[in-house]
Amino acid sequence: QGQLVESGGGLVQPGGSLRLSCAASGFPLEYYQIGWFRQAPGKEREGVSCIRKSDSSLYYDDSVKGRFAISRDNGKNTMYLQMNSLKPEDTAVYYCAADHLTKSCYGEGWTWDYFGQGTQVTVSS
Repeated sequence: QGQLVESGGGLVQPGGSLRLSCAASGFPLEYYQIGWFRQAPGKEREGVSCIRKSDSSLYYDDSVKGRFAISRDNGKNTMYLQMNSLKPEDTAVYYCAADHLTKSCYGEGWTWDYFGQGTQVTVSS
């Protein structure tokens, strides 16, 4: 039984940075497509970034391009989301996700194999 556990969320001022971590257990993350989703209050969950399994290409939502970076450390079986120049509109619960197939990186991600429990990111002065 696989599991994803996020950490690293919190309160940060506009313009600040946070790094989210997501540790996988029960399966080898290096062979999976990985991604980050977020859900703001009153909104649907949306894809933020992913590394596609088919060709290892990167996807970033237009709203985070140039500010966020997805990565993974296969030795630690962990994925990361580095978030810079944070804005109040980035406030949301952030979820990491993994799938053994190539899936769409945007949308709500309901068909992905694994989702973490979510970590709150609040950007406010």
